[in-house]
Amino acid sequence: MPAEATARPDARKPELYSRDILRLAASLPLNDRLAAADASATRRSPVCGSEISADVTVKNGLLTGVALRGRACALGQASAAVLRGAAIGWTTGNVAEARAALALALAGEGGFDRCLPALAVFEGARAYPARHPAILLPYDALLAAMAETG
Repeated sequence: MPAEATARPDARKPELYSRDILRLAASLPLNDRLAAADASATRRSPVCGSEISADVTVKNGLLTGVALRGRACALGQASAAVLRGAAIGWTTGNVAEARAALALALAGEGGFDRCLPALAVFEGARAYPARHPAILLPYDALLAAMAETG
């Protein structure tokens, strides 16, 4: 009997592009920009070609404005939408910690409760390690823009 015929239905990979991820992706503004940004940066994933750009305003080391836009897959856009909604008031350290916690959660080395609760929508993405860079891309773009602010 072929292996496909004996595979259990519960052994399939989870759905990657869930309804919640697609909703989040659609909520990211198309041309999100800050008119008077202190810095901007763009990062591209060599794995999938997704690209995310970040504009930031920073005062006393705290993010006071964040704009994220991209030509990215739904995973990158959904991740950017969550980050955009949470990052005001964060420091570079906060962004780096959130990125590290998300990377660990995606790798199965911790729960999504250690980062932003809304990121639990990426639970199914654990089974797709090649997609993890797209989910982390908004954090990389935001960190690069914050580094430009000095």
